[in-house]
Amino acid sequence: MKCINPLLLAGVLATATGVHANSLNPVVEKSAAINDSALKTQGKIDSISDSMQSKLQQFKTLNKEIDGLMVYNSQLDKQIQNQLAEMADINASMDQVSVIERQITPLMLNMITGLEQFVALDVPFLLEERKQRVSKLREMMERADVTSSEKFRRVLEAYQVEVEYGRTIEAYPALINVAGQEREVDFLRIGRLELMYVTKDRKMAGIWEKESKQFKELPDTNISQINKALRIARKQLAPDMLTLPINAAK
Repeated sequence: MKCINPLLLAGVLATATGVHANSLNPVVEKSAAINDSALKTQGKIDSISDSMQSKLQQFKTLNKEIDGLMVYNSQLDKQIQNQLAEMADINASMDQVSVIERQITPLMLNMITGLEQFVALDVPFLLEERKQRVSKLREMMERADVTSSEKFRRVLEAYQVEVEYGRTIEAYPALINVAGQEREVDFLRIGRLELMYVTKDRKMAGIWEKESKQFKELPDTNISQINKALRIARKQLAPDMLTLPINAAK
């Protein structure tokens, strides 16, 4: 058996080791490149995954919004249908109002004429005021800026005023012809039953006579009771029993 020189063996091993190391360098470098590529690929995968999760969340959110919009649109559709039905009803009502308006205008004119005739034939208290009220009603009927409903309301209001005259007593001053001379007097109206006056100097009194349609002079004995009634009508005295010539003209 031959002996191997230790120095020679060491040289051979060293040479073999260097050759082996040189052959492994490309493999290591390739492995490192693969690892870098794998990391980049994983990064892309993670980025795509995150993007997909974000898109999925947006998709779910949009689906919820779409569901909400569908419910909202359904509700709006019902409201629109109801509004269309109401519009149809309003149009039908407007057509009816036009017909009623054409019919009510002649009625109001007749009512005003009737009121005018009534005032002319009634006891002549506050005559100018009542005639002026009728005149204003006629002027109002010619105005285009006043609605038919407002015209009708005012006509009814005028009738209501006339009705109230029959339920109240009233005292008011005026000028009338007394014994051929214009005198200032105090009138006493008792509903529509009687209309009396007394002069400011409290020396003469009279009462409206329906048959003759003129004032008839009253005896002086009535003046004190008329004065008392005037004070009651003006709320200067408490209501009390009075003796007045209610039937004096009959």
